[in-house]
Amino acid sequence: MSETTNDRAAWLKGGDAQCRVPPPLKRKPRRLVLLGAPGVGKGTQAELIHERLGPCQLSTGDVFRAAKSSCEGERSPALTAALEHMRRGELVPDSTVLDMVRERARCIRCHGGFLLDGFPRTVTQAEALDRFFSENGITLDAVLSYELPIEKIVARLSGRRTCEKCKAVYHVETRAPRIPGVCDHCGCGLVQREDDRPPAVRIRMDAYERSTKPLADYYRGKGLLICVAAEGSPEEIFARTHAALEQRGI
Repeated sequence: MSETTNDRAAWLKGGDAQCRVPPPLKRKPRRLVLLGAPGVGKGTQAELIHERLGPCQLSTGDVFRAAKSSCEGERSPALTAALEHMRRGELVPDSTVLDMVRERARCIRCHGGFLLDGFPRTVTQAEALDRFFSENGITLDAVLSYELPIEKIVARLSGRRTCEKCKAVYHVETRAPRIPGVCDHCGCGLVQREDDRPPAVRIRMDAYERSTKPLADYYRGKGLLICVAAEGSPEEIFARTHAALEQRGI
């Protein structure tokens, strides 16, 4: 981690944790929500937006993953409840996820802005988030929705390989390891996750479409939705993203 990288401690740990490097105040903070099906490259775009435009990536998934390795005494009530649901193989209820976000209200109010990633996932969550924003005097600037035809998503995910140990991610065509089947970082073997196999990918896409189309329609109705074609290289996709934000004065 470089000396200028924000470690997101306030977001990942909650409580009294402070980010090691607070985000700089370069301009009016950008406050964004990110949408995109698995495999469209949303995570890569979140990194590029953070690095080049400033807002901090606030991923609910990252919070849950960090909580799994924390001591029980360090977990908030909302995180403890969320992990119990996950342990039983259940979806984390809307109210629990919102409670976790509420516990991190200072991250939402941060002068560096935010990229909210992984929440909301449904219209009910979006409506609750709107109320939370209103309570905190926050105005959402835009919702970026990354879009790609399902056949291309299937091709992307079915070529993905994950390190068994360090979880680094590769792709057999677009991001191949130096030695086939071996992680560049730790030398362990690479595997194809069960949910990256084509039949599983199609099931995931169907579920995503059912839950996300109403959410996209909700934000479109509020004039906040910006659809970005997720074709091409990460740089090309970022250029489209930046141009769309600039066009709206964001």
